[in-house]
Amino acid sequence: MNNMIKGTVQVAALMAFSLLMNKLAGLLHLPIPGSILGIIVVFILLEARVIRLEWIELGANWLLAELLLFFIPAAVGIMKYIPMMESDGIRILIVVVFSTFIVMASSGLLASRIAKQKERRASR
Repeated sequence: MNNMIKGTVQVAALMAFSLLMNKLAGLLHLPIPGSILGIIVVFILLEARVIRLEWIELGANWLLAELLLFFIPAAVGIMKYIPMMESDGIRILIVVVFSTFIVMASSGLLASRIAKQKERRASR
C-alpha cells in the first residue's frame, strides 16, 4: 500500500513537471515539444544530483511498464485516415519499418558502447 501511494505521488509529480515544461516551451516559443524538454531537464537534474533517482524511480517504472496503453489513442486515431492509408500505406509501412530498424540498431550500438565503458571502469 505504501508503494502504491509513493508511486502515485511520483507519477503526479512527473505529470506536473511535464505540464510545467509544456507551458515553458510554449511561453518561450521553443522549437521542441515540452515533453522532450522535460525529459532533458529531468536527465540533467538527475546527472547533477539535484534530484535523486529514488524520488521518481517507482513512478517512472510504472509509466514505462504501462507505456503501451499510451499508444492506444494514437492507434485508434489512425482510423480517421483510412483513405490515406489505402493510397500511401505501403510507403508509410516502409518508412515505419526502416525507422524502427534504425532506432533498434542505434539503441543496440549505444547500449553496447555504454556496457563496454562500464566494464572498463569496473576493471580499474
